[in-house]
Amino acid sequence: MQASDVPRAVAAAVSTASSLGLTADDAIVLQDSNKLTLRLLPCDVVARVAPAAQHVAQLEVELALRLAESGCPVAALDARVEPRVHERDGFVITLWTSYEPVPTRQVPPAEYAHALERLHAGMRALDVPTPRFADRVEQARRLVADRERTPALADADRELLGDTLRGLSRAIGERGGAEQLLHGEPHPGNVLSTKHGLLFIDFETCCRGPVEFDLAHAPEEVGAHYPGVDQDLLRECRILVLAMITTWRWDRDDRLPDGRRLGAEWLGRIRAELGPNGPGLHG
Repeated sequence: MQASDVPRAVAAAVSTASSLGLTADDAIVLQDSNKLTLRLLPCDVVARVAPAAQHVAQLEVELALRLAESGCPVAALDARVEPRVHERDGFVITLWTSYEPVPTRQVPPAEYAHALERLHAGMRALDVPTPRFADRVEQARRLVADRERTPALADADRELLGDTLRGLSRAIGERGGAEQLLHGEPHPGNVLSTKHGLLFIDFETCCRGPVEFDLAHAPEEVGAHYPGVDQDLLRECRILVLAMITTWRWDRDDRLPDGRRLGAEWLGRIRAELGPNGPGLHG
């Protein structure tokens, strides 16, 4: 979220919570990316705030409700207020349960894989219109092609990312394997370790595709514990996802701390994964 919008977004979240009978005297910023995530106190509720013009909050609320009903490992909306999208001052606000984190621990890969498998099982039962994974790849490819949005990206790196995104997206699509509704970004930053077990959050990047596309966002060891994985497809998805997140780091508006250094490091990893033939290896 633009820094100039943050104070208004915080005020909108506090006002919304207060209007619903929750006591919100303080707001702690938990995450600031394309949307703002706050912990409101003393009511202890998590507020997710996004500009009204670019939100998919209604889809996120609908998915969270339906997945929770089917027993999937997802964070719940706050039970004290009506589970819906609230609008105030040009922002949309959703209110979620605040979970006390389990003291820092390494999540066993088998536990991560089992939770993701349960989530996928629940998502297979939902008929929700969402884009395909290739549409998300195309967003990254357009960013690579936009020199105004990615001015610091060197020509050779721009070519590498563009060819990798295009070639691997096509190669994965041409496999013709089973596709289903996916989380879209089930990386560790979107998984809460709680006394209730692992819970997935942030469904704004939901898409349809092979389960390997989701697994490519998880730690590498997780794929070995997920049943029925196509390891060749998973490797292609890992390189594709790496190219996507590398692209985001070169966006002039990217706000990830140390993002540019990571972007340079990941370019090196992509070259190492593709080998001497480069992206042409994948068409």
